[in-house]
Amino acid sequence: MAEICKTVVSLSFSGDNLDPDEISRWLGKPTNGASMGGILLTPAGNERVSHTGIWLLRAEDAQHGGFEQQIHALLSGLSEDFSIWKDFSDRYRGRIFVGLFLSGFNEGLSVSPQTLIAIGVRGLTLDLDIYSGEDEADAGEFENGNCV
Repeated sequence: MAEICKTVVSLSFSGDNLDPDEISRWLGKPTNGASMGGILLTPAGNERVSHTGIWLLRAEDAQHGGFEQQIHALLSGLSEDFSIWKDFSDRYRGRIFVGLFLSGFNEGLSVSPQTLIAIGVRGLTLDLDIYSGEDEADAGEFENGNCV
């Protein structure tokens, strides 16, 4: 079986009418955020015009898995008033994004009930993007089949 080399995790809300300052008042300062039409910094540090409103909080990348710890680290510092989360989730698209970088083309993983509950009680979706070390598009993440 292939190894999960790296995981990238973020929490975000998005929507055309989203005001990132409103969410920041309740959940704290994001890693990145912009109103629709505002300037948004890409992960590479480039500026672009945001096509929708976005509030994004990113966890530190983890090597060799650990995405559940990343999710709990993101959520642990935020409000536990679930009515706030419900309000935001009703008005905007709220999600936990997990990028899984594999060293090969096949790997399995599981998500604990505690993590699923922590995501669900906040009205968030869980989005998984899985990148195989054998895909040409992922070549920058791997070197000779090993994580870089």
